[in-house]
Amino acid sequence: MAYIDPDREAWDFFKSLPRDQPIQMLNLVKLKPKAEYPAGHPDHGKDLSGLDAYRAYGRTTAHIFKQLGGRQVWAGKPQVMVTGPGAEAWDIAFIAEYPTAEAFIAMVRDPEYRDLVQHRTAGVADSRLLRLEPIREPGEGFGE
Repeated sequence: MAYIDPDREAWDFFKSLPRDQPIQMLNLVKLKPKAEYPAGHPDHGKDLSGLDAYRAYGRTTAHIFKQLGGRQVWAGKPQVMVTGPGAEAWDIAFIAEYPTAEAFIAMVRDPEYRDLVQHRTAGVADSRLLRLEPIREPGEGFGE
């Protein structure tokens, strides 16, 4: 089963958590070999890869993300699933930080963002999005 957008239950739970504190969002993304834009979209029928579409998503929404105080705090290129199902191979991994959960909610509700998210939908085959509460002073050992 592929996951592109949150289901209603997960979204409702997200919104029930504190909205006035910083959050980080771990993003794991698997891309489609070829982007799939809906008929009527300007990029429909073009020979674009999933990566092309995802980069268009990032490029066109960056100003909204930044305007709300968001920033990317970590990015890495997944290489191998050492522990876990090998079928869960990811093309992109990053952590985005928002000054508050309310800023993230404002982003996904923004009408311009909602239009531009079509690039993400066209390019993503599967994804995981995990809300994290930042720990400002992590310990030296794992799990501290």
